[in-house]
Amino acid sequence: MRPQLIRLCFGLAALALAAGAPPALAMDALPASTADAMAQAASPQAIAEYRRKLKEYQAARATFEQEAEPYWTSIAEKRRGRNAKRRERQAITLEDYVLTQPPLYDGPKRPVNPEPDDTPRERKPLPVVADFLQAAVTHFQFTPQRPASEVEFKRAYGRVALASGLTREQIVRVYSFETGGTGNHDMQSGLSASRPGSRAISTAVGYNQLLTTNSVSLLAEQGQDIVKALAEKAAGLSGPARKAMDHKLAVLKRMVAFTRSVPVQWSEHEKLANTPQGWGVHAMVLDIDVGPLLQTHKLLTSVLFARAKGYTKPLSAAELEMMNLTGDSTGLDMVTMPQATREQVPTSNFFQRGGYERNPVAIRHNTVAKLLAITDERMDVNSTKPGAKELAAAL
Repeated sequence: MRPQLIRLCFGLAALALAAGAPPALAMDALPASTADAMAQAASPQAIAEYRRKLKEYQAARATFEQEAEPYWTSIAEKRRGRNAKRRERQAITLEDYVLTQPPLYDGPKRPVNPEPDDTPRERKPLPVVADFLQAAVTHFQFTPQRPASEVEFKRAYGRVALASGLTREQIVRVYSFETGGTGNHDMQSGLSASRPGSRAISTAVGYNQLLTTNSVSLLAEQGQDIVKALAEKAAGLSGPARKAMDHKLAVLKRMVAFTRSVPVQWSEHEKLANTPQGWGVHAMVLDIDVGPLLQTHKLLTSVLFARAKGYTKPLSAAELEMMNLTGDSTGLDMVTMPQATREQVPTSNFFQRGGYERNPVAIRHNTVAKLLAITDERMDVNSTKPGAKELAAAL
């Protein structure tokens, strides 16, 4: 949206300049390239006004930084302190959090430079489902087996998720939150058939919106269990179905080996996920046999993490979603808080500065209690939508 607005500004400036000169002189007396350059050139007055506003903006930002930088430094220091306490199995108290809200910039916006910027800007497009499918064919000689209908995938996912120990509430409400209550198994974040021209905003795909890095990490860490589940399914088949499943199993083993070719670290998995081979791995999210296992493990790893850390209470769907969204360790930090603490601790404690300042939901719902409440509220609303109802009926 912003590039479009900038182009509109340039267009209006060009019209204004053209209106101020006799058309015949402007276009006939000069070469076309020179006339175009003059039409786009900013007036000295516009440039002077831009520079004045830029100085105002820079001064306001400098003043804001004097307040913001110490705040976010204290956020990082408190986080390190909590992590150290957890390693030593010490109790976390209110004093281990920053209890004031972060400063928010409310000064003048950065002005738009009226002079044309001819510097070419390369924008690398995000891969989409078609790219993942092509990468799977190219690098693994495999095409995921797609469901005959959406409800078939939902039934497959439901069987796997319930058998793993996830509750019906967790399954349906997390789906409702992640997809808006209407998403299909191949839904990619940002893309919608109801919005022509929409563009992907991330590589997240499916009911629980797995990123390419999620798929790589899950196969690296949970690949043995996923291979075992597929092998057990293959044992009950025969004929062409068995042959197809054996091929899928062989491909899956190759993918697991690929994901384990680097240390088990998110940053390393992210590097693999950004390669064409990583895209091919991500295509498994769409497979009727492997996709439900990946979707389930995305949530199950959070449940198991909480148990391993001594939190044995059942996770509400909203609590599970916090772990799903922010990462297990950060999410568990919120989950383990008493309600009274949740009402006092700002959400800023669980974000990096850049992520927080770009997150209007966390800013508006600025305590842990409010953030969990709005998550529950959205789950309530989206659970009444057709996709969520179909998933609930499939369980």
